[in-house]
Amino acid sequence: MKPFLILQARPETDAADQEFAAILGKCGLPPSRAHRLRLDREDLPAALDLADYAGVIIGGGPGCVSDAPAAKDPVEARIEAQLLTLMPEILARDFPFMGCCYGLGLLAHALGGEVSKARYGEPVGPSACELTPDGRSDPLTGDLEPAFTALVGHKEAVQALPDGCVHLVRSDPCPMQMIRYGDNVYATQFHPEADARDFENRINIYRNHGYFPPEAAAELIDACHGASVTEPPRILWNFARRYG
Repeated sequence: MKPFLILQARPETDAADQEFAAILGKCGLPPSRAHRLRLDREDLPAALDLADYAGVIIGGGPGCVSDAPAAKDPVEARIEAQLLTLMPEILARDFPFMGCCYGLGLLAHALGGEVSKARYGEPVGPSACELTPDGRSDPLTGDLEPAFTALVGHKEAVQALPDGCVHLVRSDPCPMQMIRYGDNVYATQFHPEADARDFENRINIYRNHGYFPPEAAAELIDACHGASVTEPPRILWNFARRYG
């Protein structure tokens, strides 16, 4: 069986390692079914062939697609540029793709959609989400509860549904929580790979990255552990079962 290509944009080793383990766990994949690339450490291979993979999964990261080029961290800018070079082929081939949080910004940007900090940023913590009518019939979300809690934390957001996309999941604070392009290209604003323990680790790692006041870390950790987050991981499970 072909492996999944897992592309990571987190320069922090602890966060990247925990995210990779979380993706494998929620997908139900052994390490042998994953080809992991940490793009802060290595470039996309020039000879990368999507036909060698069952699908592509992009994790989250501290970078913002909407930041001006001069404001981007050089490592984050290089990661973003590499990922954006891969998106045209994914879109043209309708290749199985799952973008998690940062991956939604990349997808929308590649489609010419508006990604910005104008509206819909969400503080770190649980968010109440619901399936749209299209979400209730989609192969990845149709078996989820129609209303569920997900874990979020993002400074930028997709401002409107990009052309050619289907809207699958919404919330009041951030309408574009999950979209699909074509039949096989998906992305979420929330973190389908994360549970409360994952978010506790990330809150501690990113407490000085501007997502929240550092003194609020303990309160946010308690809120994450107090939430029942059952449905988002099933999206990754369904993705791996459908394409793997």
